[in-house]
Amino acid sequence: MLSILSGGTGTPKLLRGFKDSEDISVIVNTAEDVWVSGNKVTPDVDSVIYTLAGIIDDQKWWGIKGDTFNTFKSLEDMGYFEEIMLGDRDRATCIYRTDMLNSGDTLTEAIKDLCNVFRIKTNVLPMSEYDISSVISTPVGDMHFQDFWVAMHGEPEVIGVQLLGQLIPSMGVMDALNASDNIFIGPSNPITSINPILSLEGVKDTLKIKFVIAVSPFIGDNPVSGPAAKLMKAKGFEPSTKGVAEFYKDIVDIFIVDERDKTDLSGYDFEVAHFDTLMTDVEKSKALADFMLGKCV
Repeated sequence: MLSILSGGTGTPKLLRGFKDSEDISVIVNTAEDVWVSGNKVTPDVDSVIYTLAGIIDDQKWWGIKGDTFNTFKSLEDMGYFEEIMLGDRDRATCIYRTDMLNSGDTLTEAIKDLCNVFRIKTNVLPMSEYDISSVISTPVGDMHFQDFWVAMHGEPEVIGVQLLGQLIPSMGVMDALNASDNIFIGPSNPITSINPILSLEGVKDTLKIKFVIAVSPFIGDNPVSGPAAKLMKAKGFEPSTKGVAEFYKDIVDIFIVDERDKTDLSGYDFEVAHFDTLMTDVEKSKALADFMLGKCV
């Protein structure tokens, strides 16, 4: 049994390297979830589902490949603004999920049903049933992560990052972690993608007694994508591979860094392994996945 902690971009690239298997659970960040036009949008979860289903738009790493945006554009023509640009098929996923929630299903149940709809065997789990939000503090005020990253393109200076909500994992999350011999942390943003999962009650303590392999989302001082550098710095960590190592040092057994990364990580109590982590195509994703599986206990 294997569990993988995931955000919405870096880790889905890794997930396409694994076979769709009932022996894998993917625990996904939900601290970036929002409501759009009355519908529950779970961006990271949906990116994982679409990746596993083989329909992810792998140019943007969100949404469905070849999707249309007729509803979004029609609303825009009416003067109605949506903070997230949902494709028509993507919106259908959100409507389906929201209808299940309104009918009394839990988020875990709704996502399990969506996995069946998309014919996915992998156990995809939202990190919590509770509404949890990553809030970014900036000189122009506090804002939800989606407002910071989507509406403001990540441009404001980041002063701080906090999690709001009840930090309680779903039963499915703890069951998966407890049943797993190995746990992988994908190359997602440590602060707003992985830290919300690690901050849930009992999760970090469980990882301390498990065999954990993490992949750095940095190459030296450069994040592979996204606002990770700003967010790391705001939380008091060096925005670099070394900063990520410091962030994960209490839970990781093997830390994988890119083969081009010359960061000195001597002195840490974990193994450092080098491999190509950029995953520019499916074959490279499979190669990294196989490399990680080869390191498992």
